[in-house]
Amino acid sequence: MSIRIGIGYDVHRFEDNIPLFLGGVKIDYHRGLLGHSDADVLLHAICDALLGAAGLGDIGQHFPDTSAEFKGIDSKILLQKTYEKIKESGYLLGNLDSVLILQKPKISSYIAEMRKVIADILEVDADFISVKATTTEKLGFEGREEGIAAQAIVLLKS
Repeated sequence: MSIRIGIGYDVHRFEDNIPLFLGGVKIDYHRGLLGHSDADVLLHAICDALLGAAGLGDIGQHFPDTSAEFKGIDSKILLQKTYEKIKESGYLLGNLDSVLILQKPKISSYIAEMRKVIADILEVDADFISVKATTTEKLGFEGREEGIAAQAIVLLKS
């Protein structure tokens, strides 16, 4: 058996009057994240971790923000397409660990649903998916509530 590890990181800034999606779940909040797609920072970090582990580049190479095809796209679709590429390369997910870095909103009540959504897309039990959240104690852009960052690490196996 071969194993591969990949890491992903993404950042998006807040914008008023748009919906907020994190981990494939709509979050009840008065601001959302600005991006070419639905700007789901967590799913984007997961895509990058998967692609990196398989040696397939990054999310921007596969889903460029210059393409009208991906304008406003649901990031769950991007994750599905990414995982298809991973499987075509002969790999399956071993596990995923991720963290959202944000001051607000509080998301603890959404984490179980995020884990289920991600697990369903990646064809594993939710026990193999970890989603955590942390604040920056009001430091940095996240602490000033200007945006959200996400990190993800995956283990792939063949």
